[in-house]
Amino acid sequence: MAKPVQIEVWNPNGKYRVVSTKSMPGTRWINLLIQQDCRLEICTEKKTILSVDDILALIGDRCDGVIGQLTEDWGETLFSALSKAGGKAFSNMAVGYNNVDVEAANKYGVAVGNTPGVLTETTAELAASLSLAAARRIVEADEFMRAGKYEGWLPHLFVGNLLKGQTVGVIGAGRIGSAYARMMVITYGQFLKANGEQPVTWKRASSMEEVLQEADVISLHPILDKTTYHLVNKERLALMKKEAILVNCSRGPVVDEVALVEHLRENPMFRVGLDVFEDEPYMKPGLADMKNAVVVPHIASASKWTREGMATLAALNVLGKIKGYPIWSNPNSVEPFLNENASPPAACPSIVNSKALGLPASKL
Repeated sequence: MAKPVQIEVWNPNGKYRVVSTKSMPGTRWINLLIQQDCRLEICTEKKTILSVDDILALIGDRCDGVIGQLTEDWGETLFSALSKAGGKAFSNMAVGYNNVDVEAANKYGVAVGNTPGVLTETTAELAASLSLAAARRIVEADEFMRAGKYEGWLPHLFVGNLLKGQTVGVIGAGRIGSAYARMMVITYGQFLKANGEQPVTWKRASSMEEVLQEADVISLHPILDKTTYHLVNKERLALMKKEAILVNCSRGPVVDEVALVEHLRENPMFRVGLDVFEDEPYMKPGLADMKNAVVVPHIASASKWTREGMATLAALNVLGKIKGYPIWSNPNSVEPFLNENASPPAACPSIVNSKALGLPASKL
């Protein structure tokens, strides 16, 4: 029998029981649920990652839907339990859902929600920030300053890379990758053109190898699946310039982290900016010691507006399925759901297995 977990209860007499495996930013998502007669139970366990047994205890004998996190293993065991408890919906508070066995969800008739659209600019901003921080050695310089080592200006002190006139490569030019390109290239190009300088040009590469060989800065934005696991490995790292910058704000296993540590050690002028890691929350041995690596704890979506928006969208996915709402026609068009001055549309913002379950589409 699963051990009980600590919870915080909102609207205890609500008709529908919804569980959130974590406390989430903002209060709008809570209010939207309780206004629609949901009893909301929020897990308050002092654990970063809940186990399958923890979540089984949260689901219990009756549960209409669960809001969960990308750190959780949602497979056969949990979807079977949720279905048995009468649940019809689970939503990740994330755009990715590589932690979810969608086929198992289909088997038990559980709708799987995610939260695209709201993360695009925020994630692209962090990728751009990591690019600049790695190029100009910001973290190294900050640590040096705080340690009281600065004794005055020196010609060789923290010499980094000038990005003007360099080539930026994007691997995975979807919504986030394209937003990153706009931030790094297009806006800057308009500034150069306005000042009578040579404008920035762009092209679609014929292969990923071409990007790796030609670019001075490369940002990774692919989805994670069997085809992109260790997409950047020892052989592909060897194709890159010795002073290149590699940024990853997609998913950790896209990069072979062991090969990356070896490459960083052998090429001290090569730099990386990492928001995600292969075995989160851990880094591969040696990575933390690399001065040519900027590492941050999976914070690409961590702006106030984005995280509160993710919570709202995840809650509305679950609520929409409970209420029998159709599926929103464009999951990337999230503004109608995030407008705090109006009621959200009567629709599920994004259900990734809606076609497999035969769920109707909204005509709004």
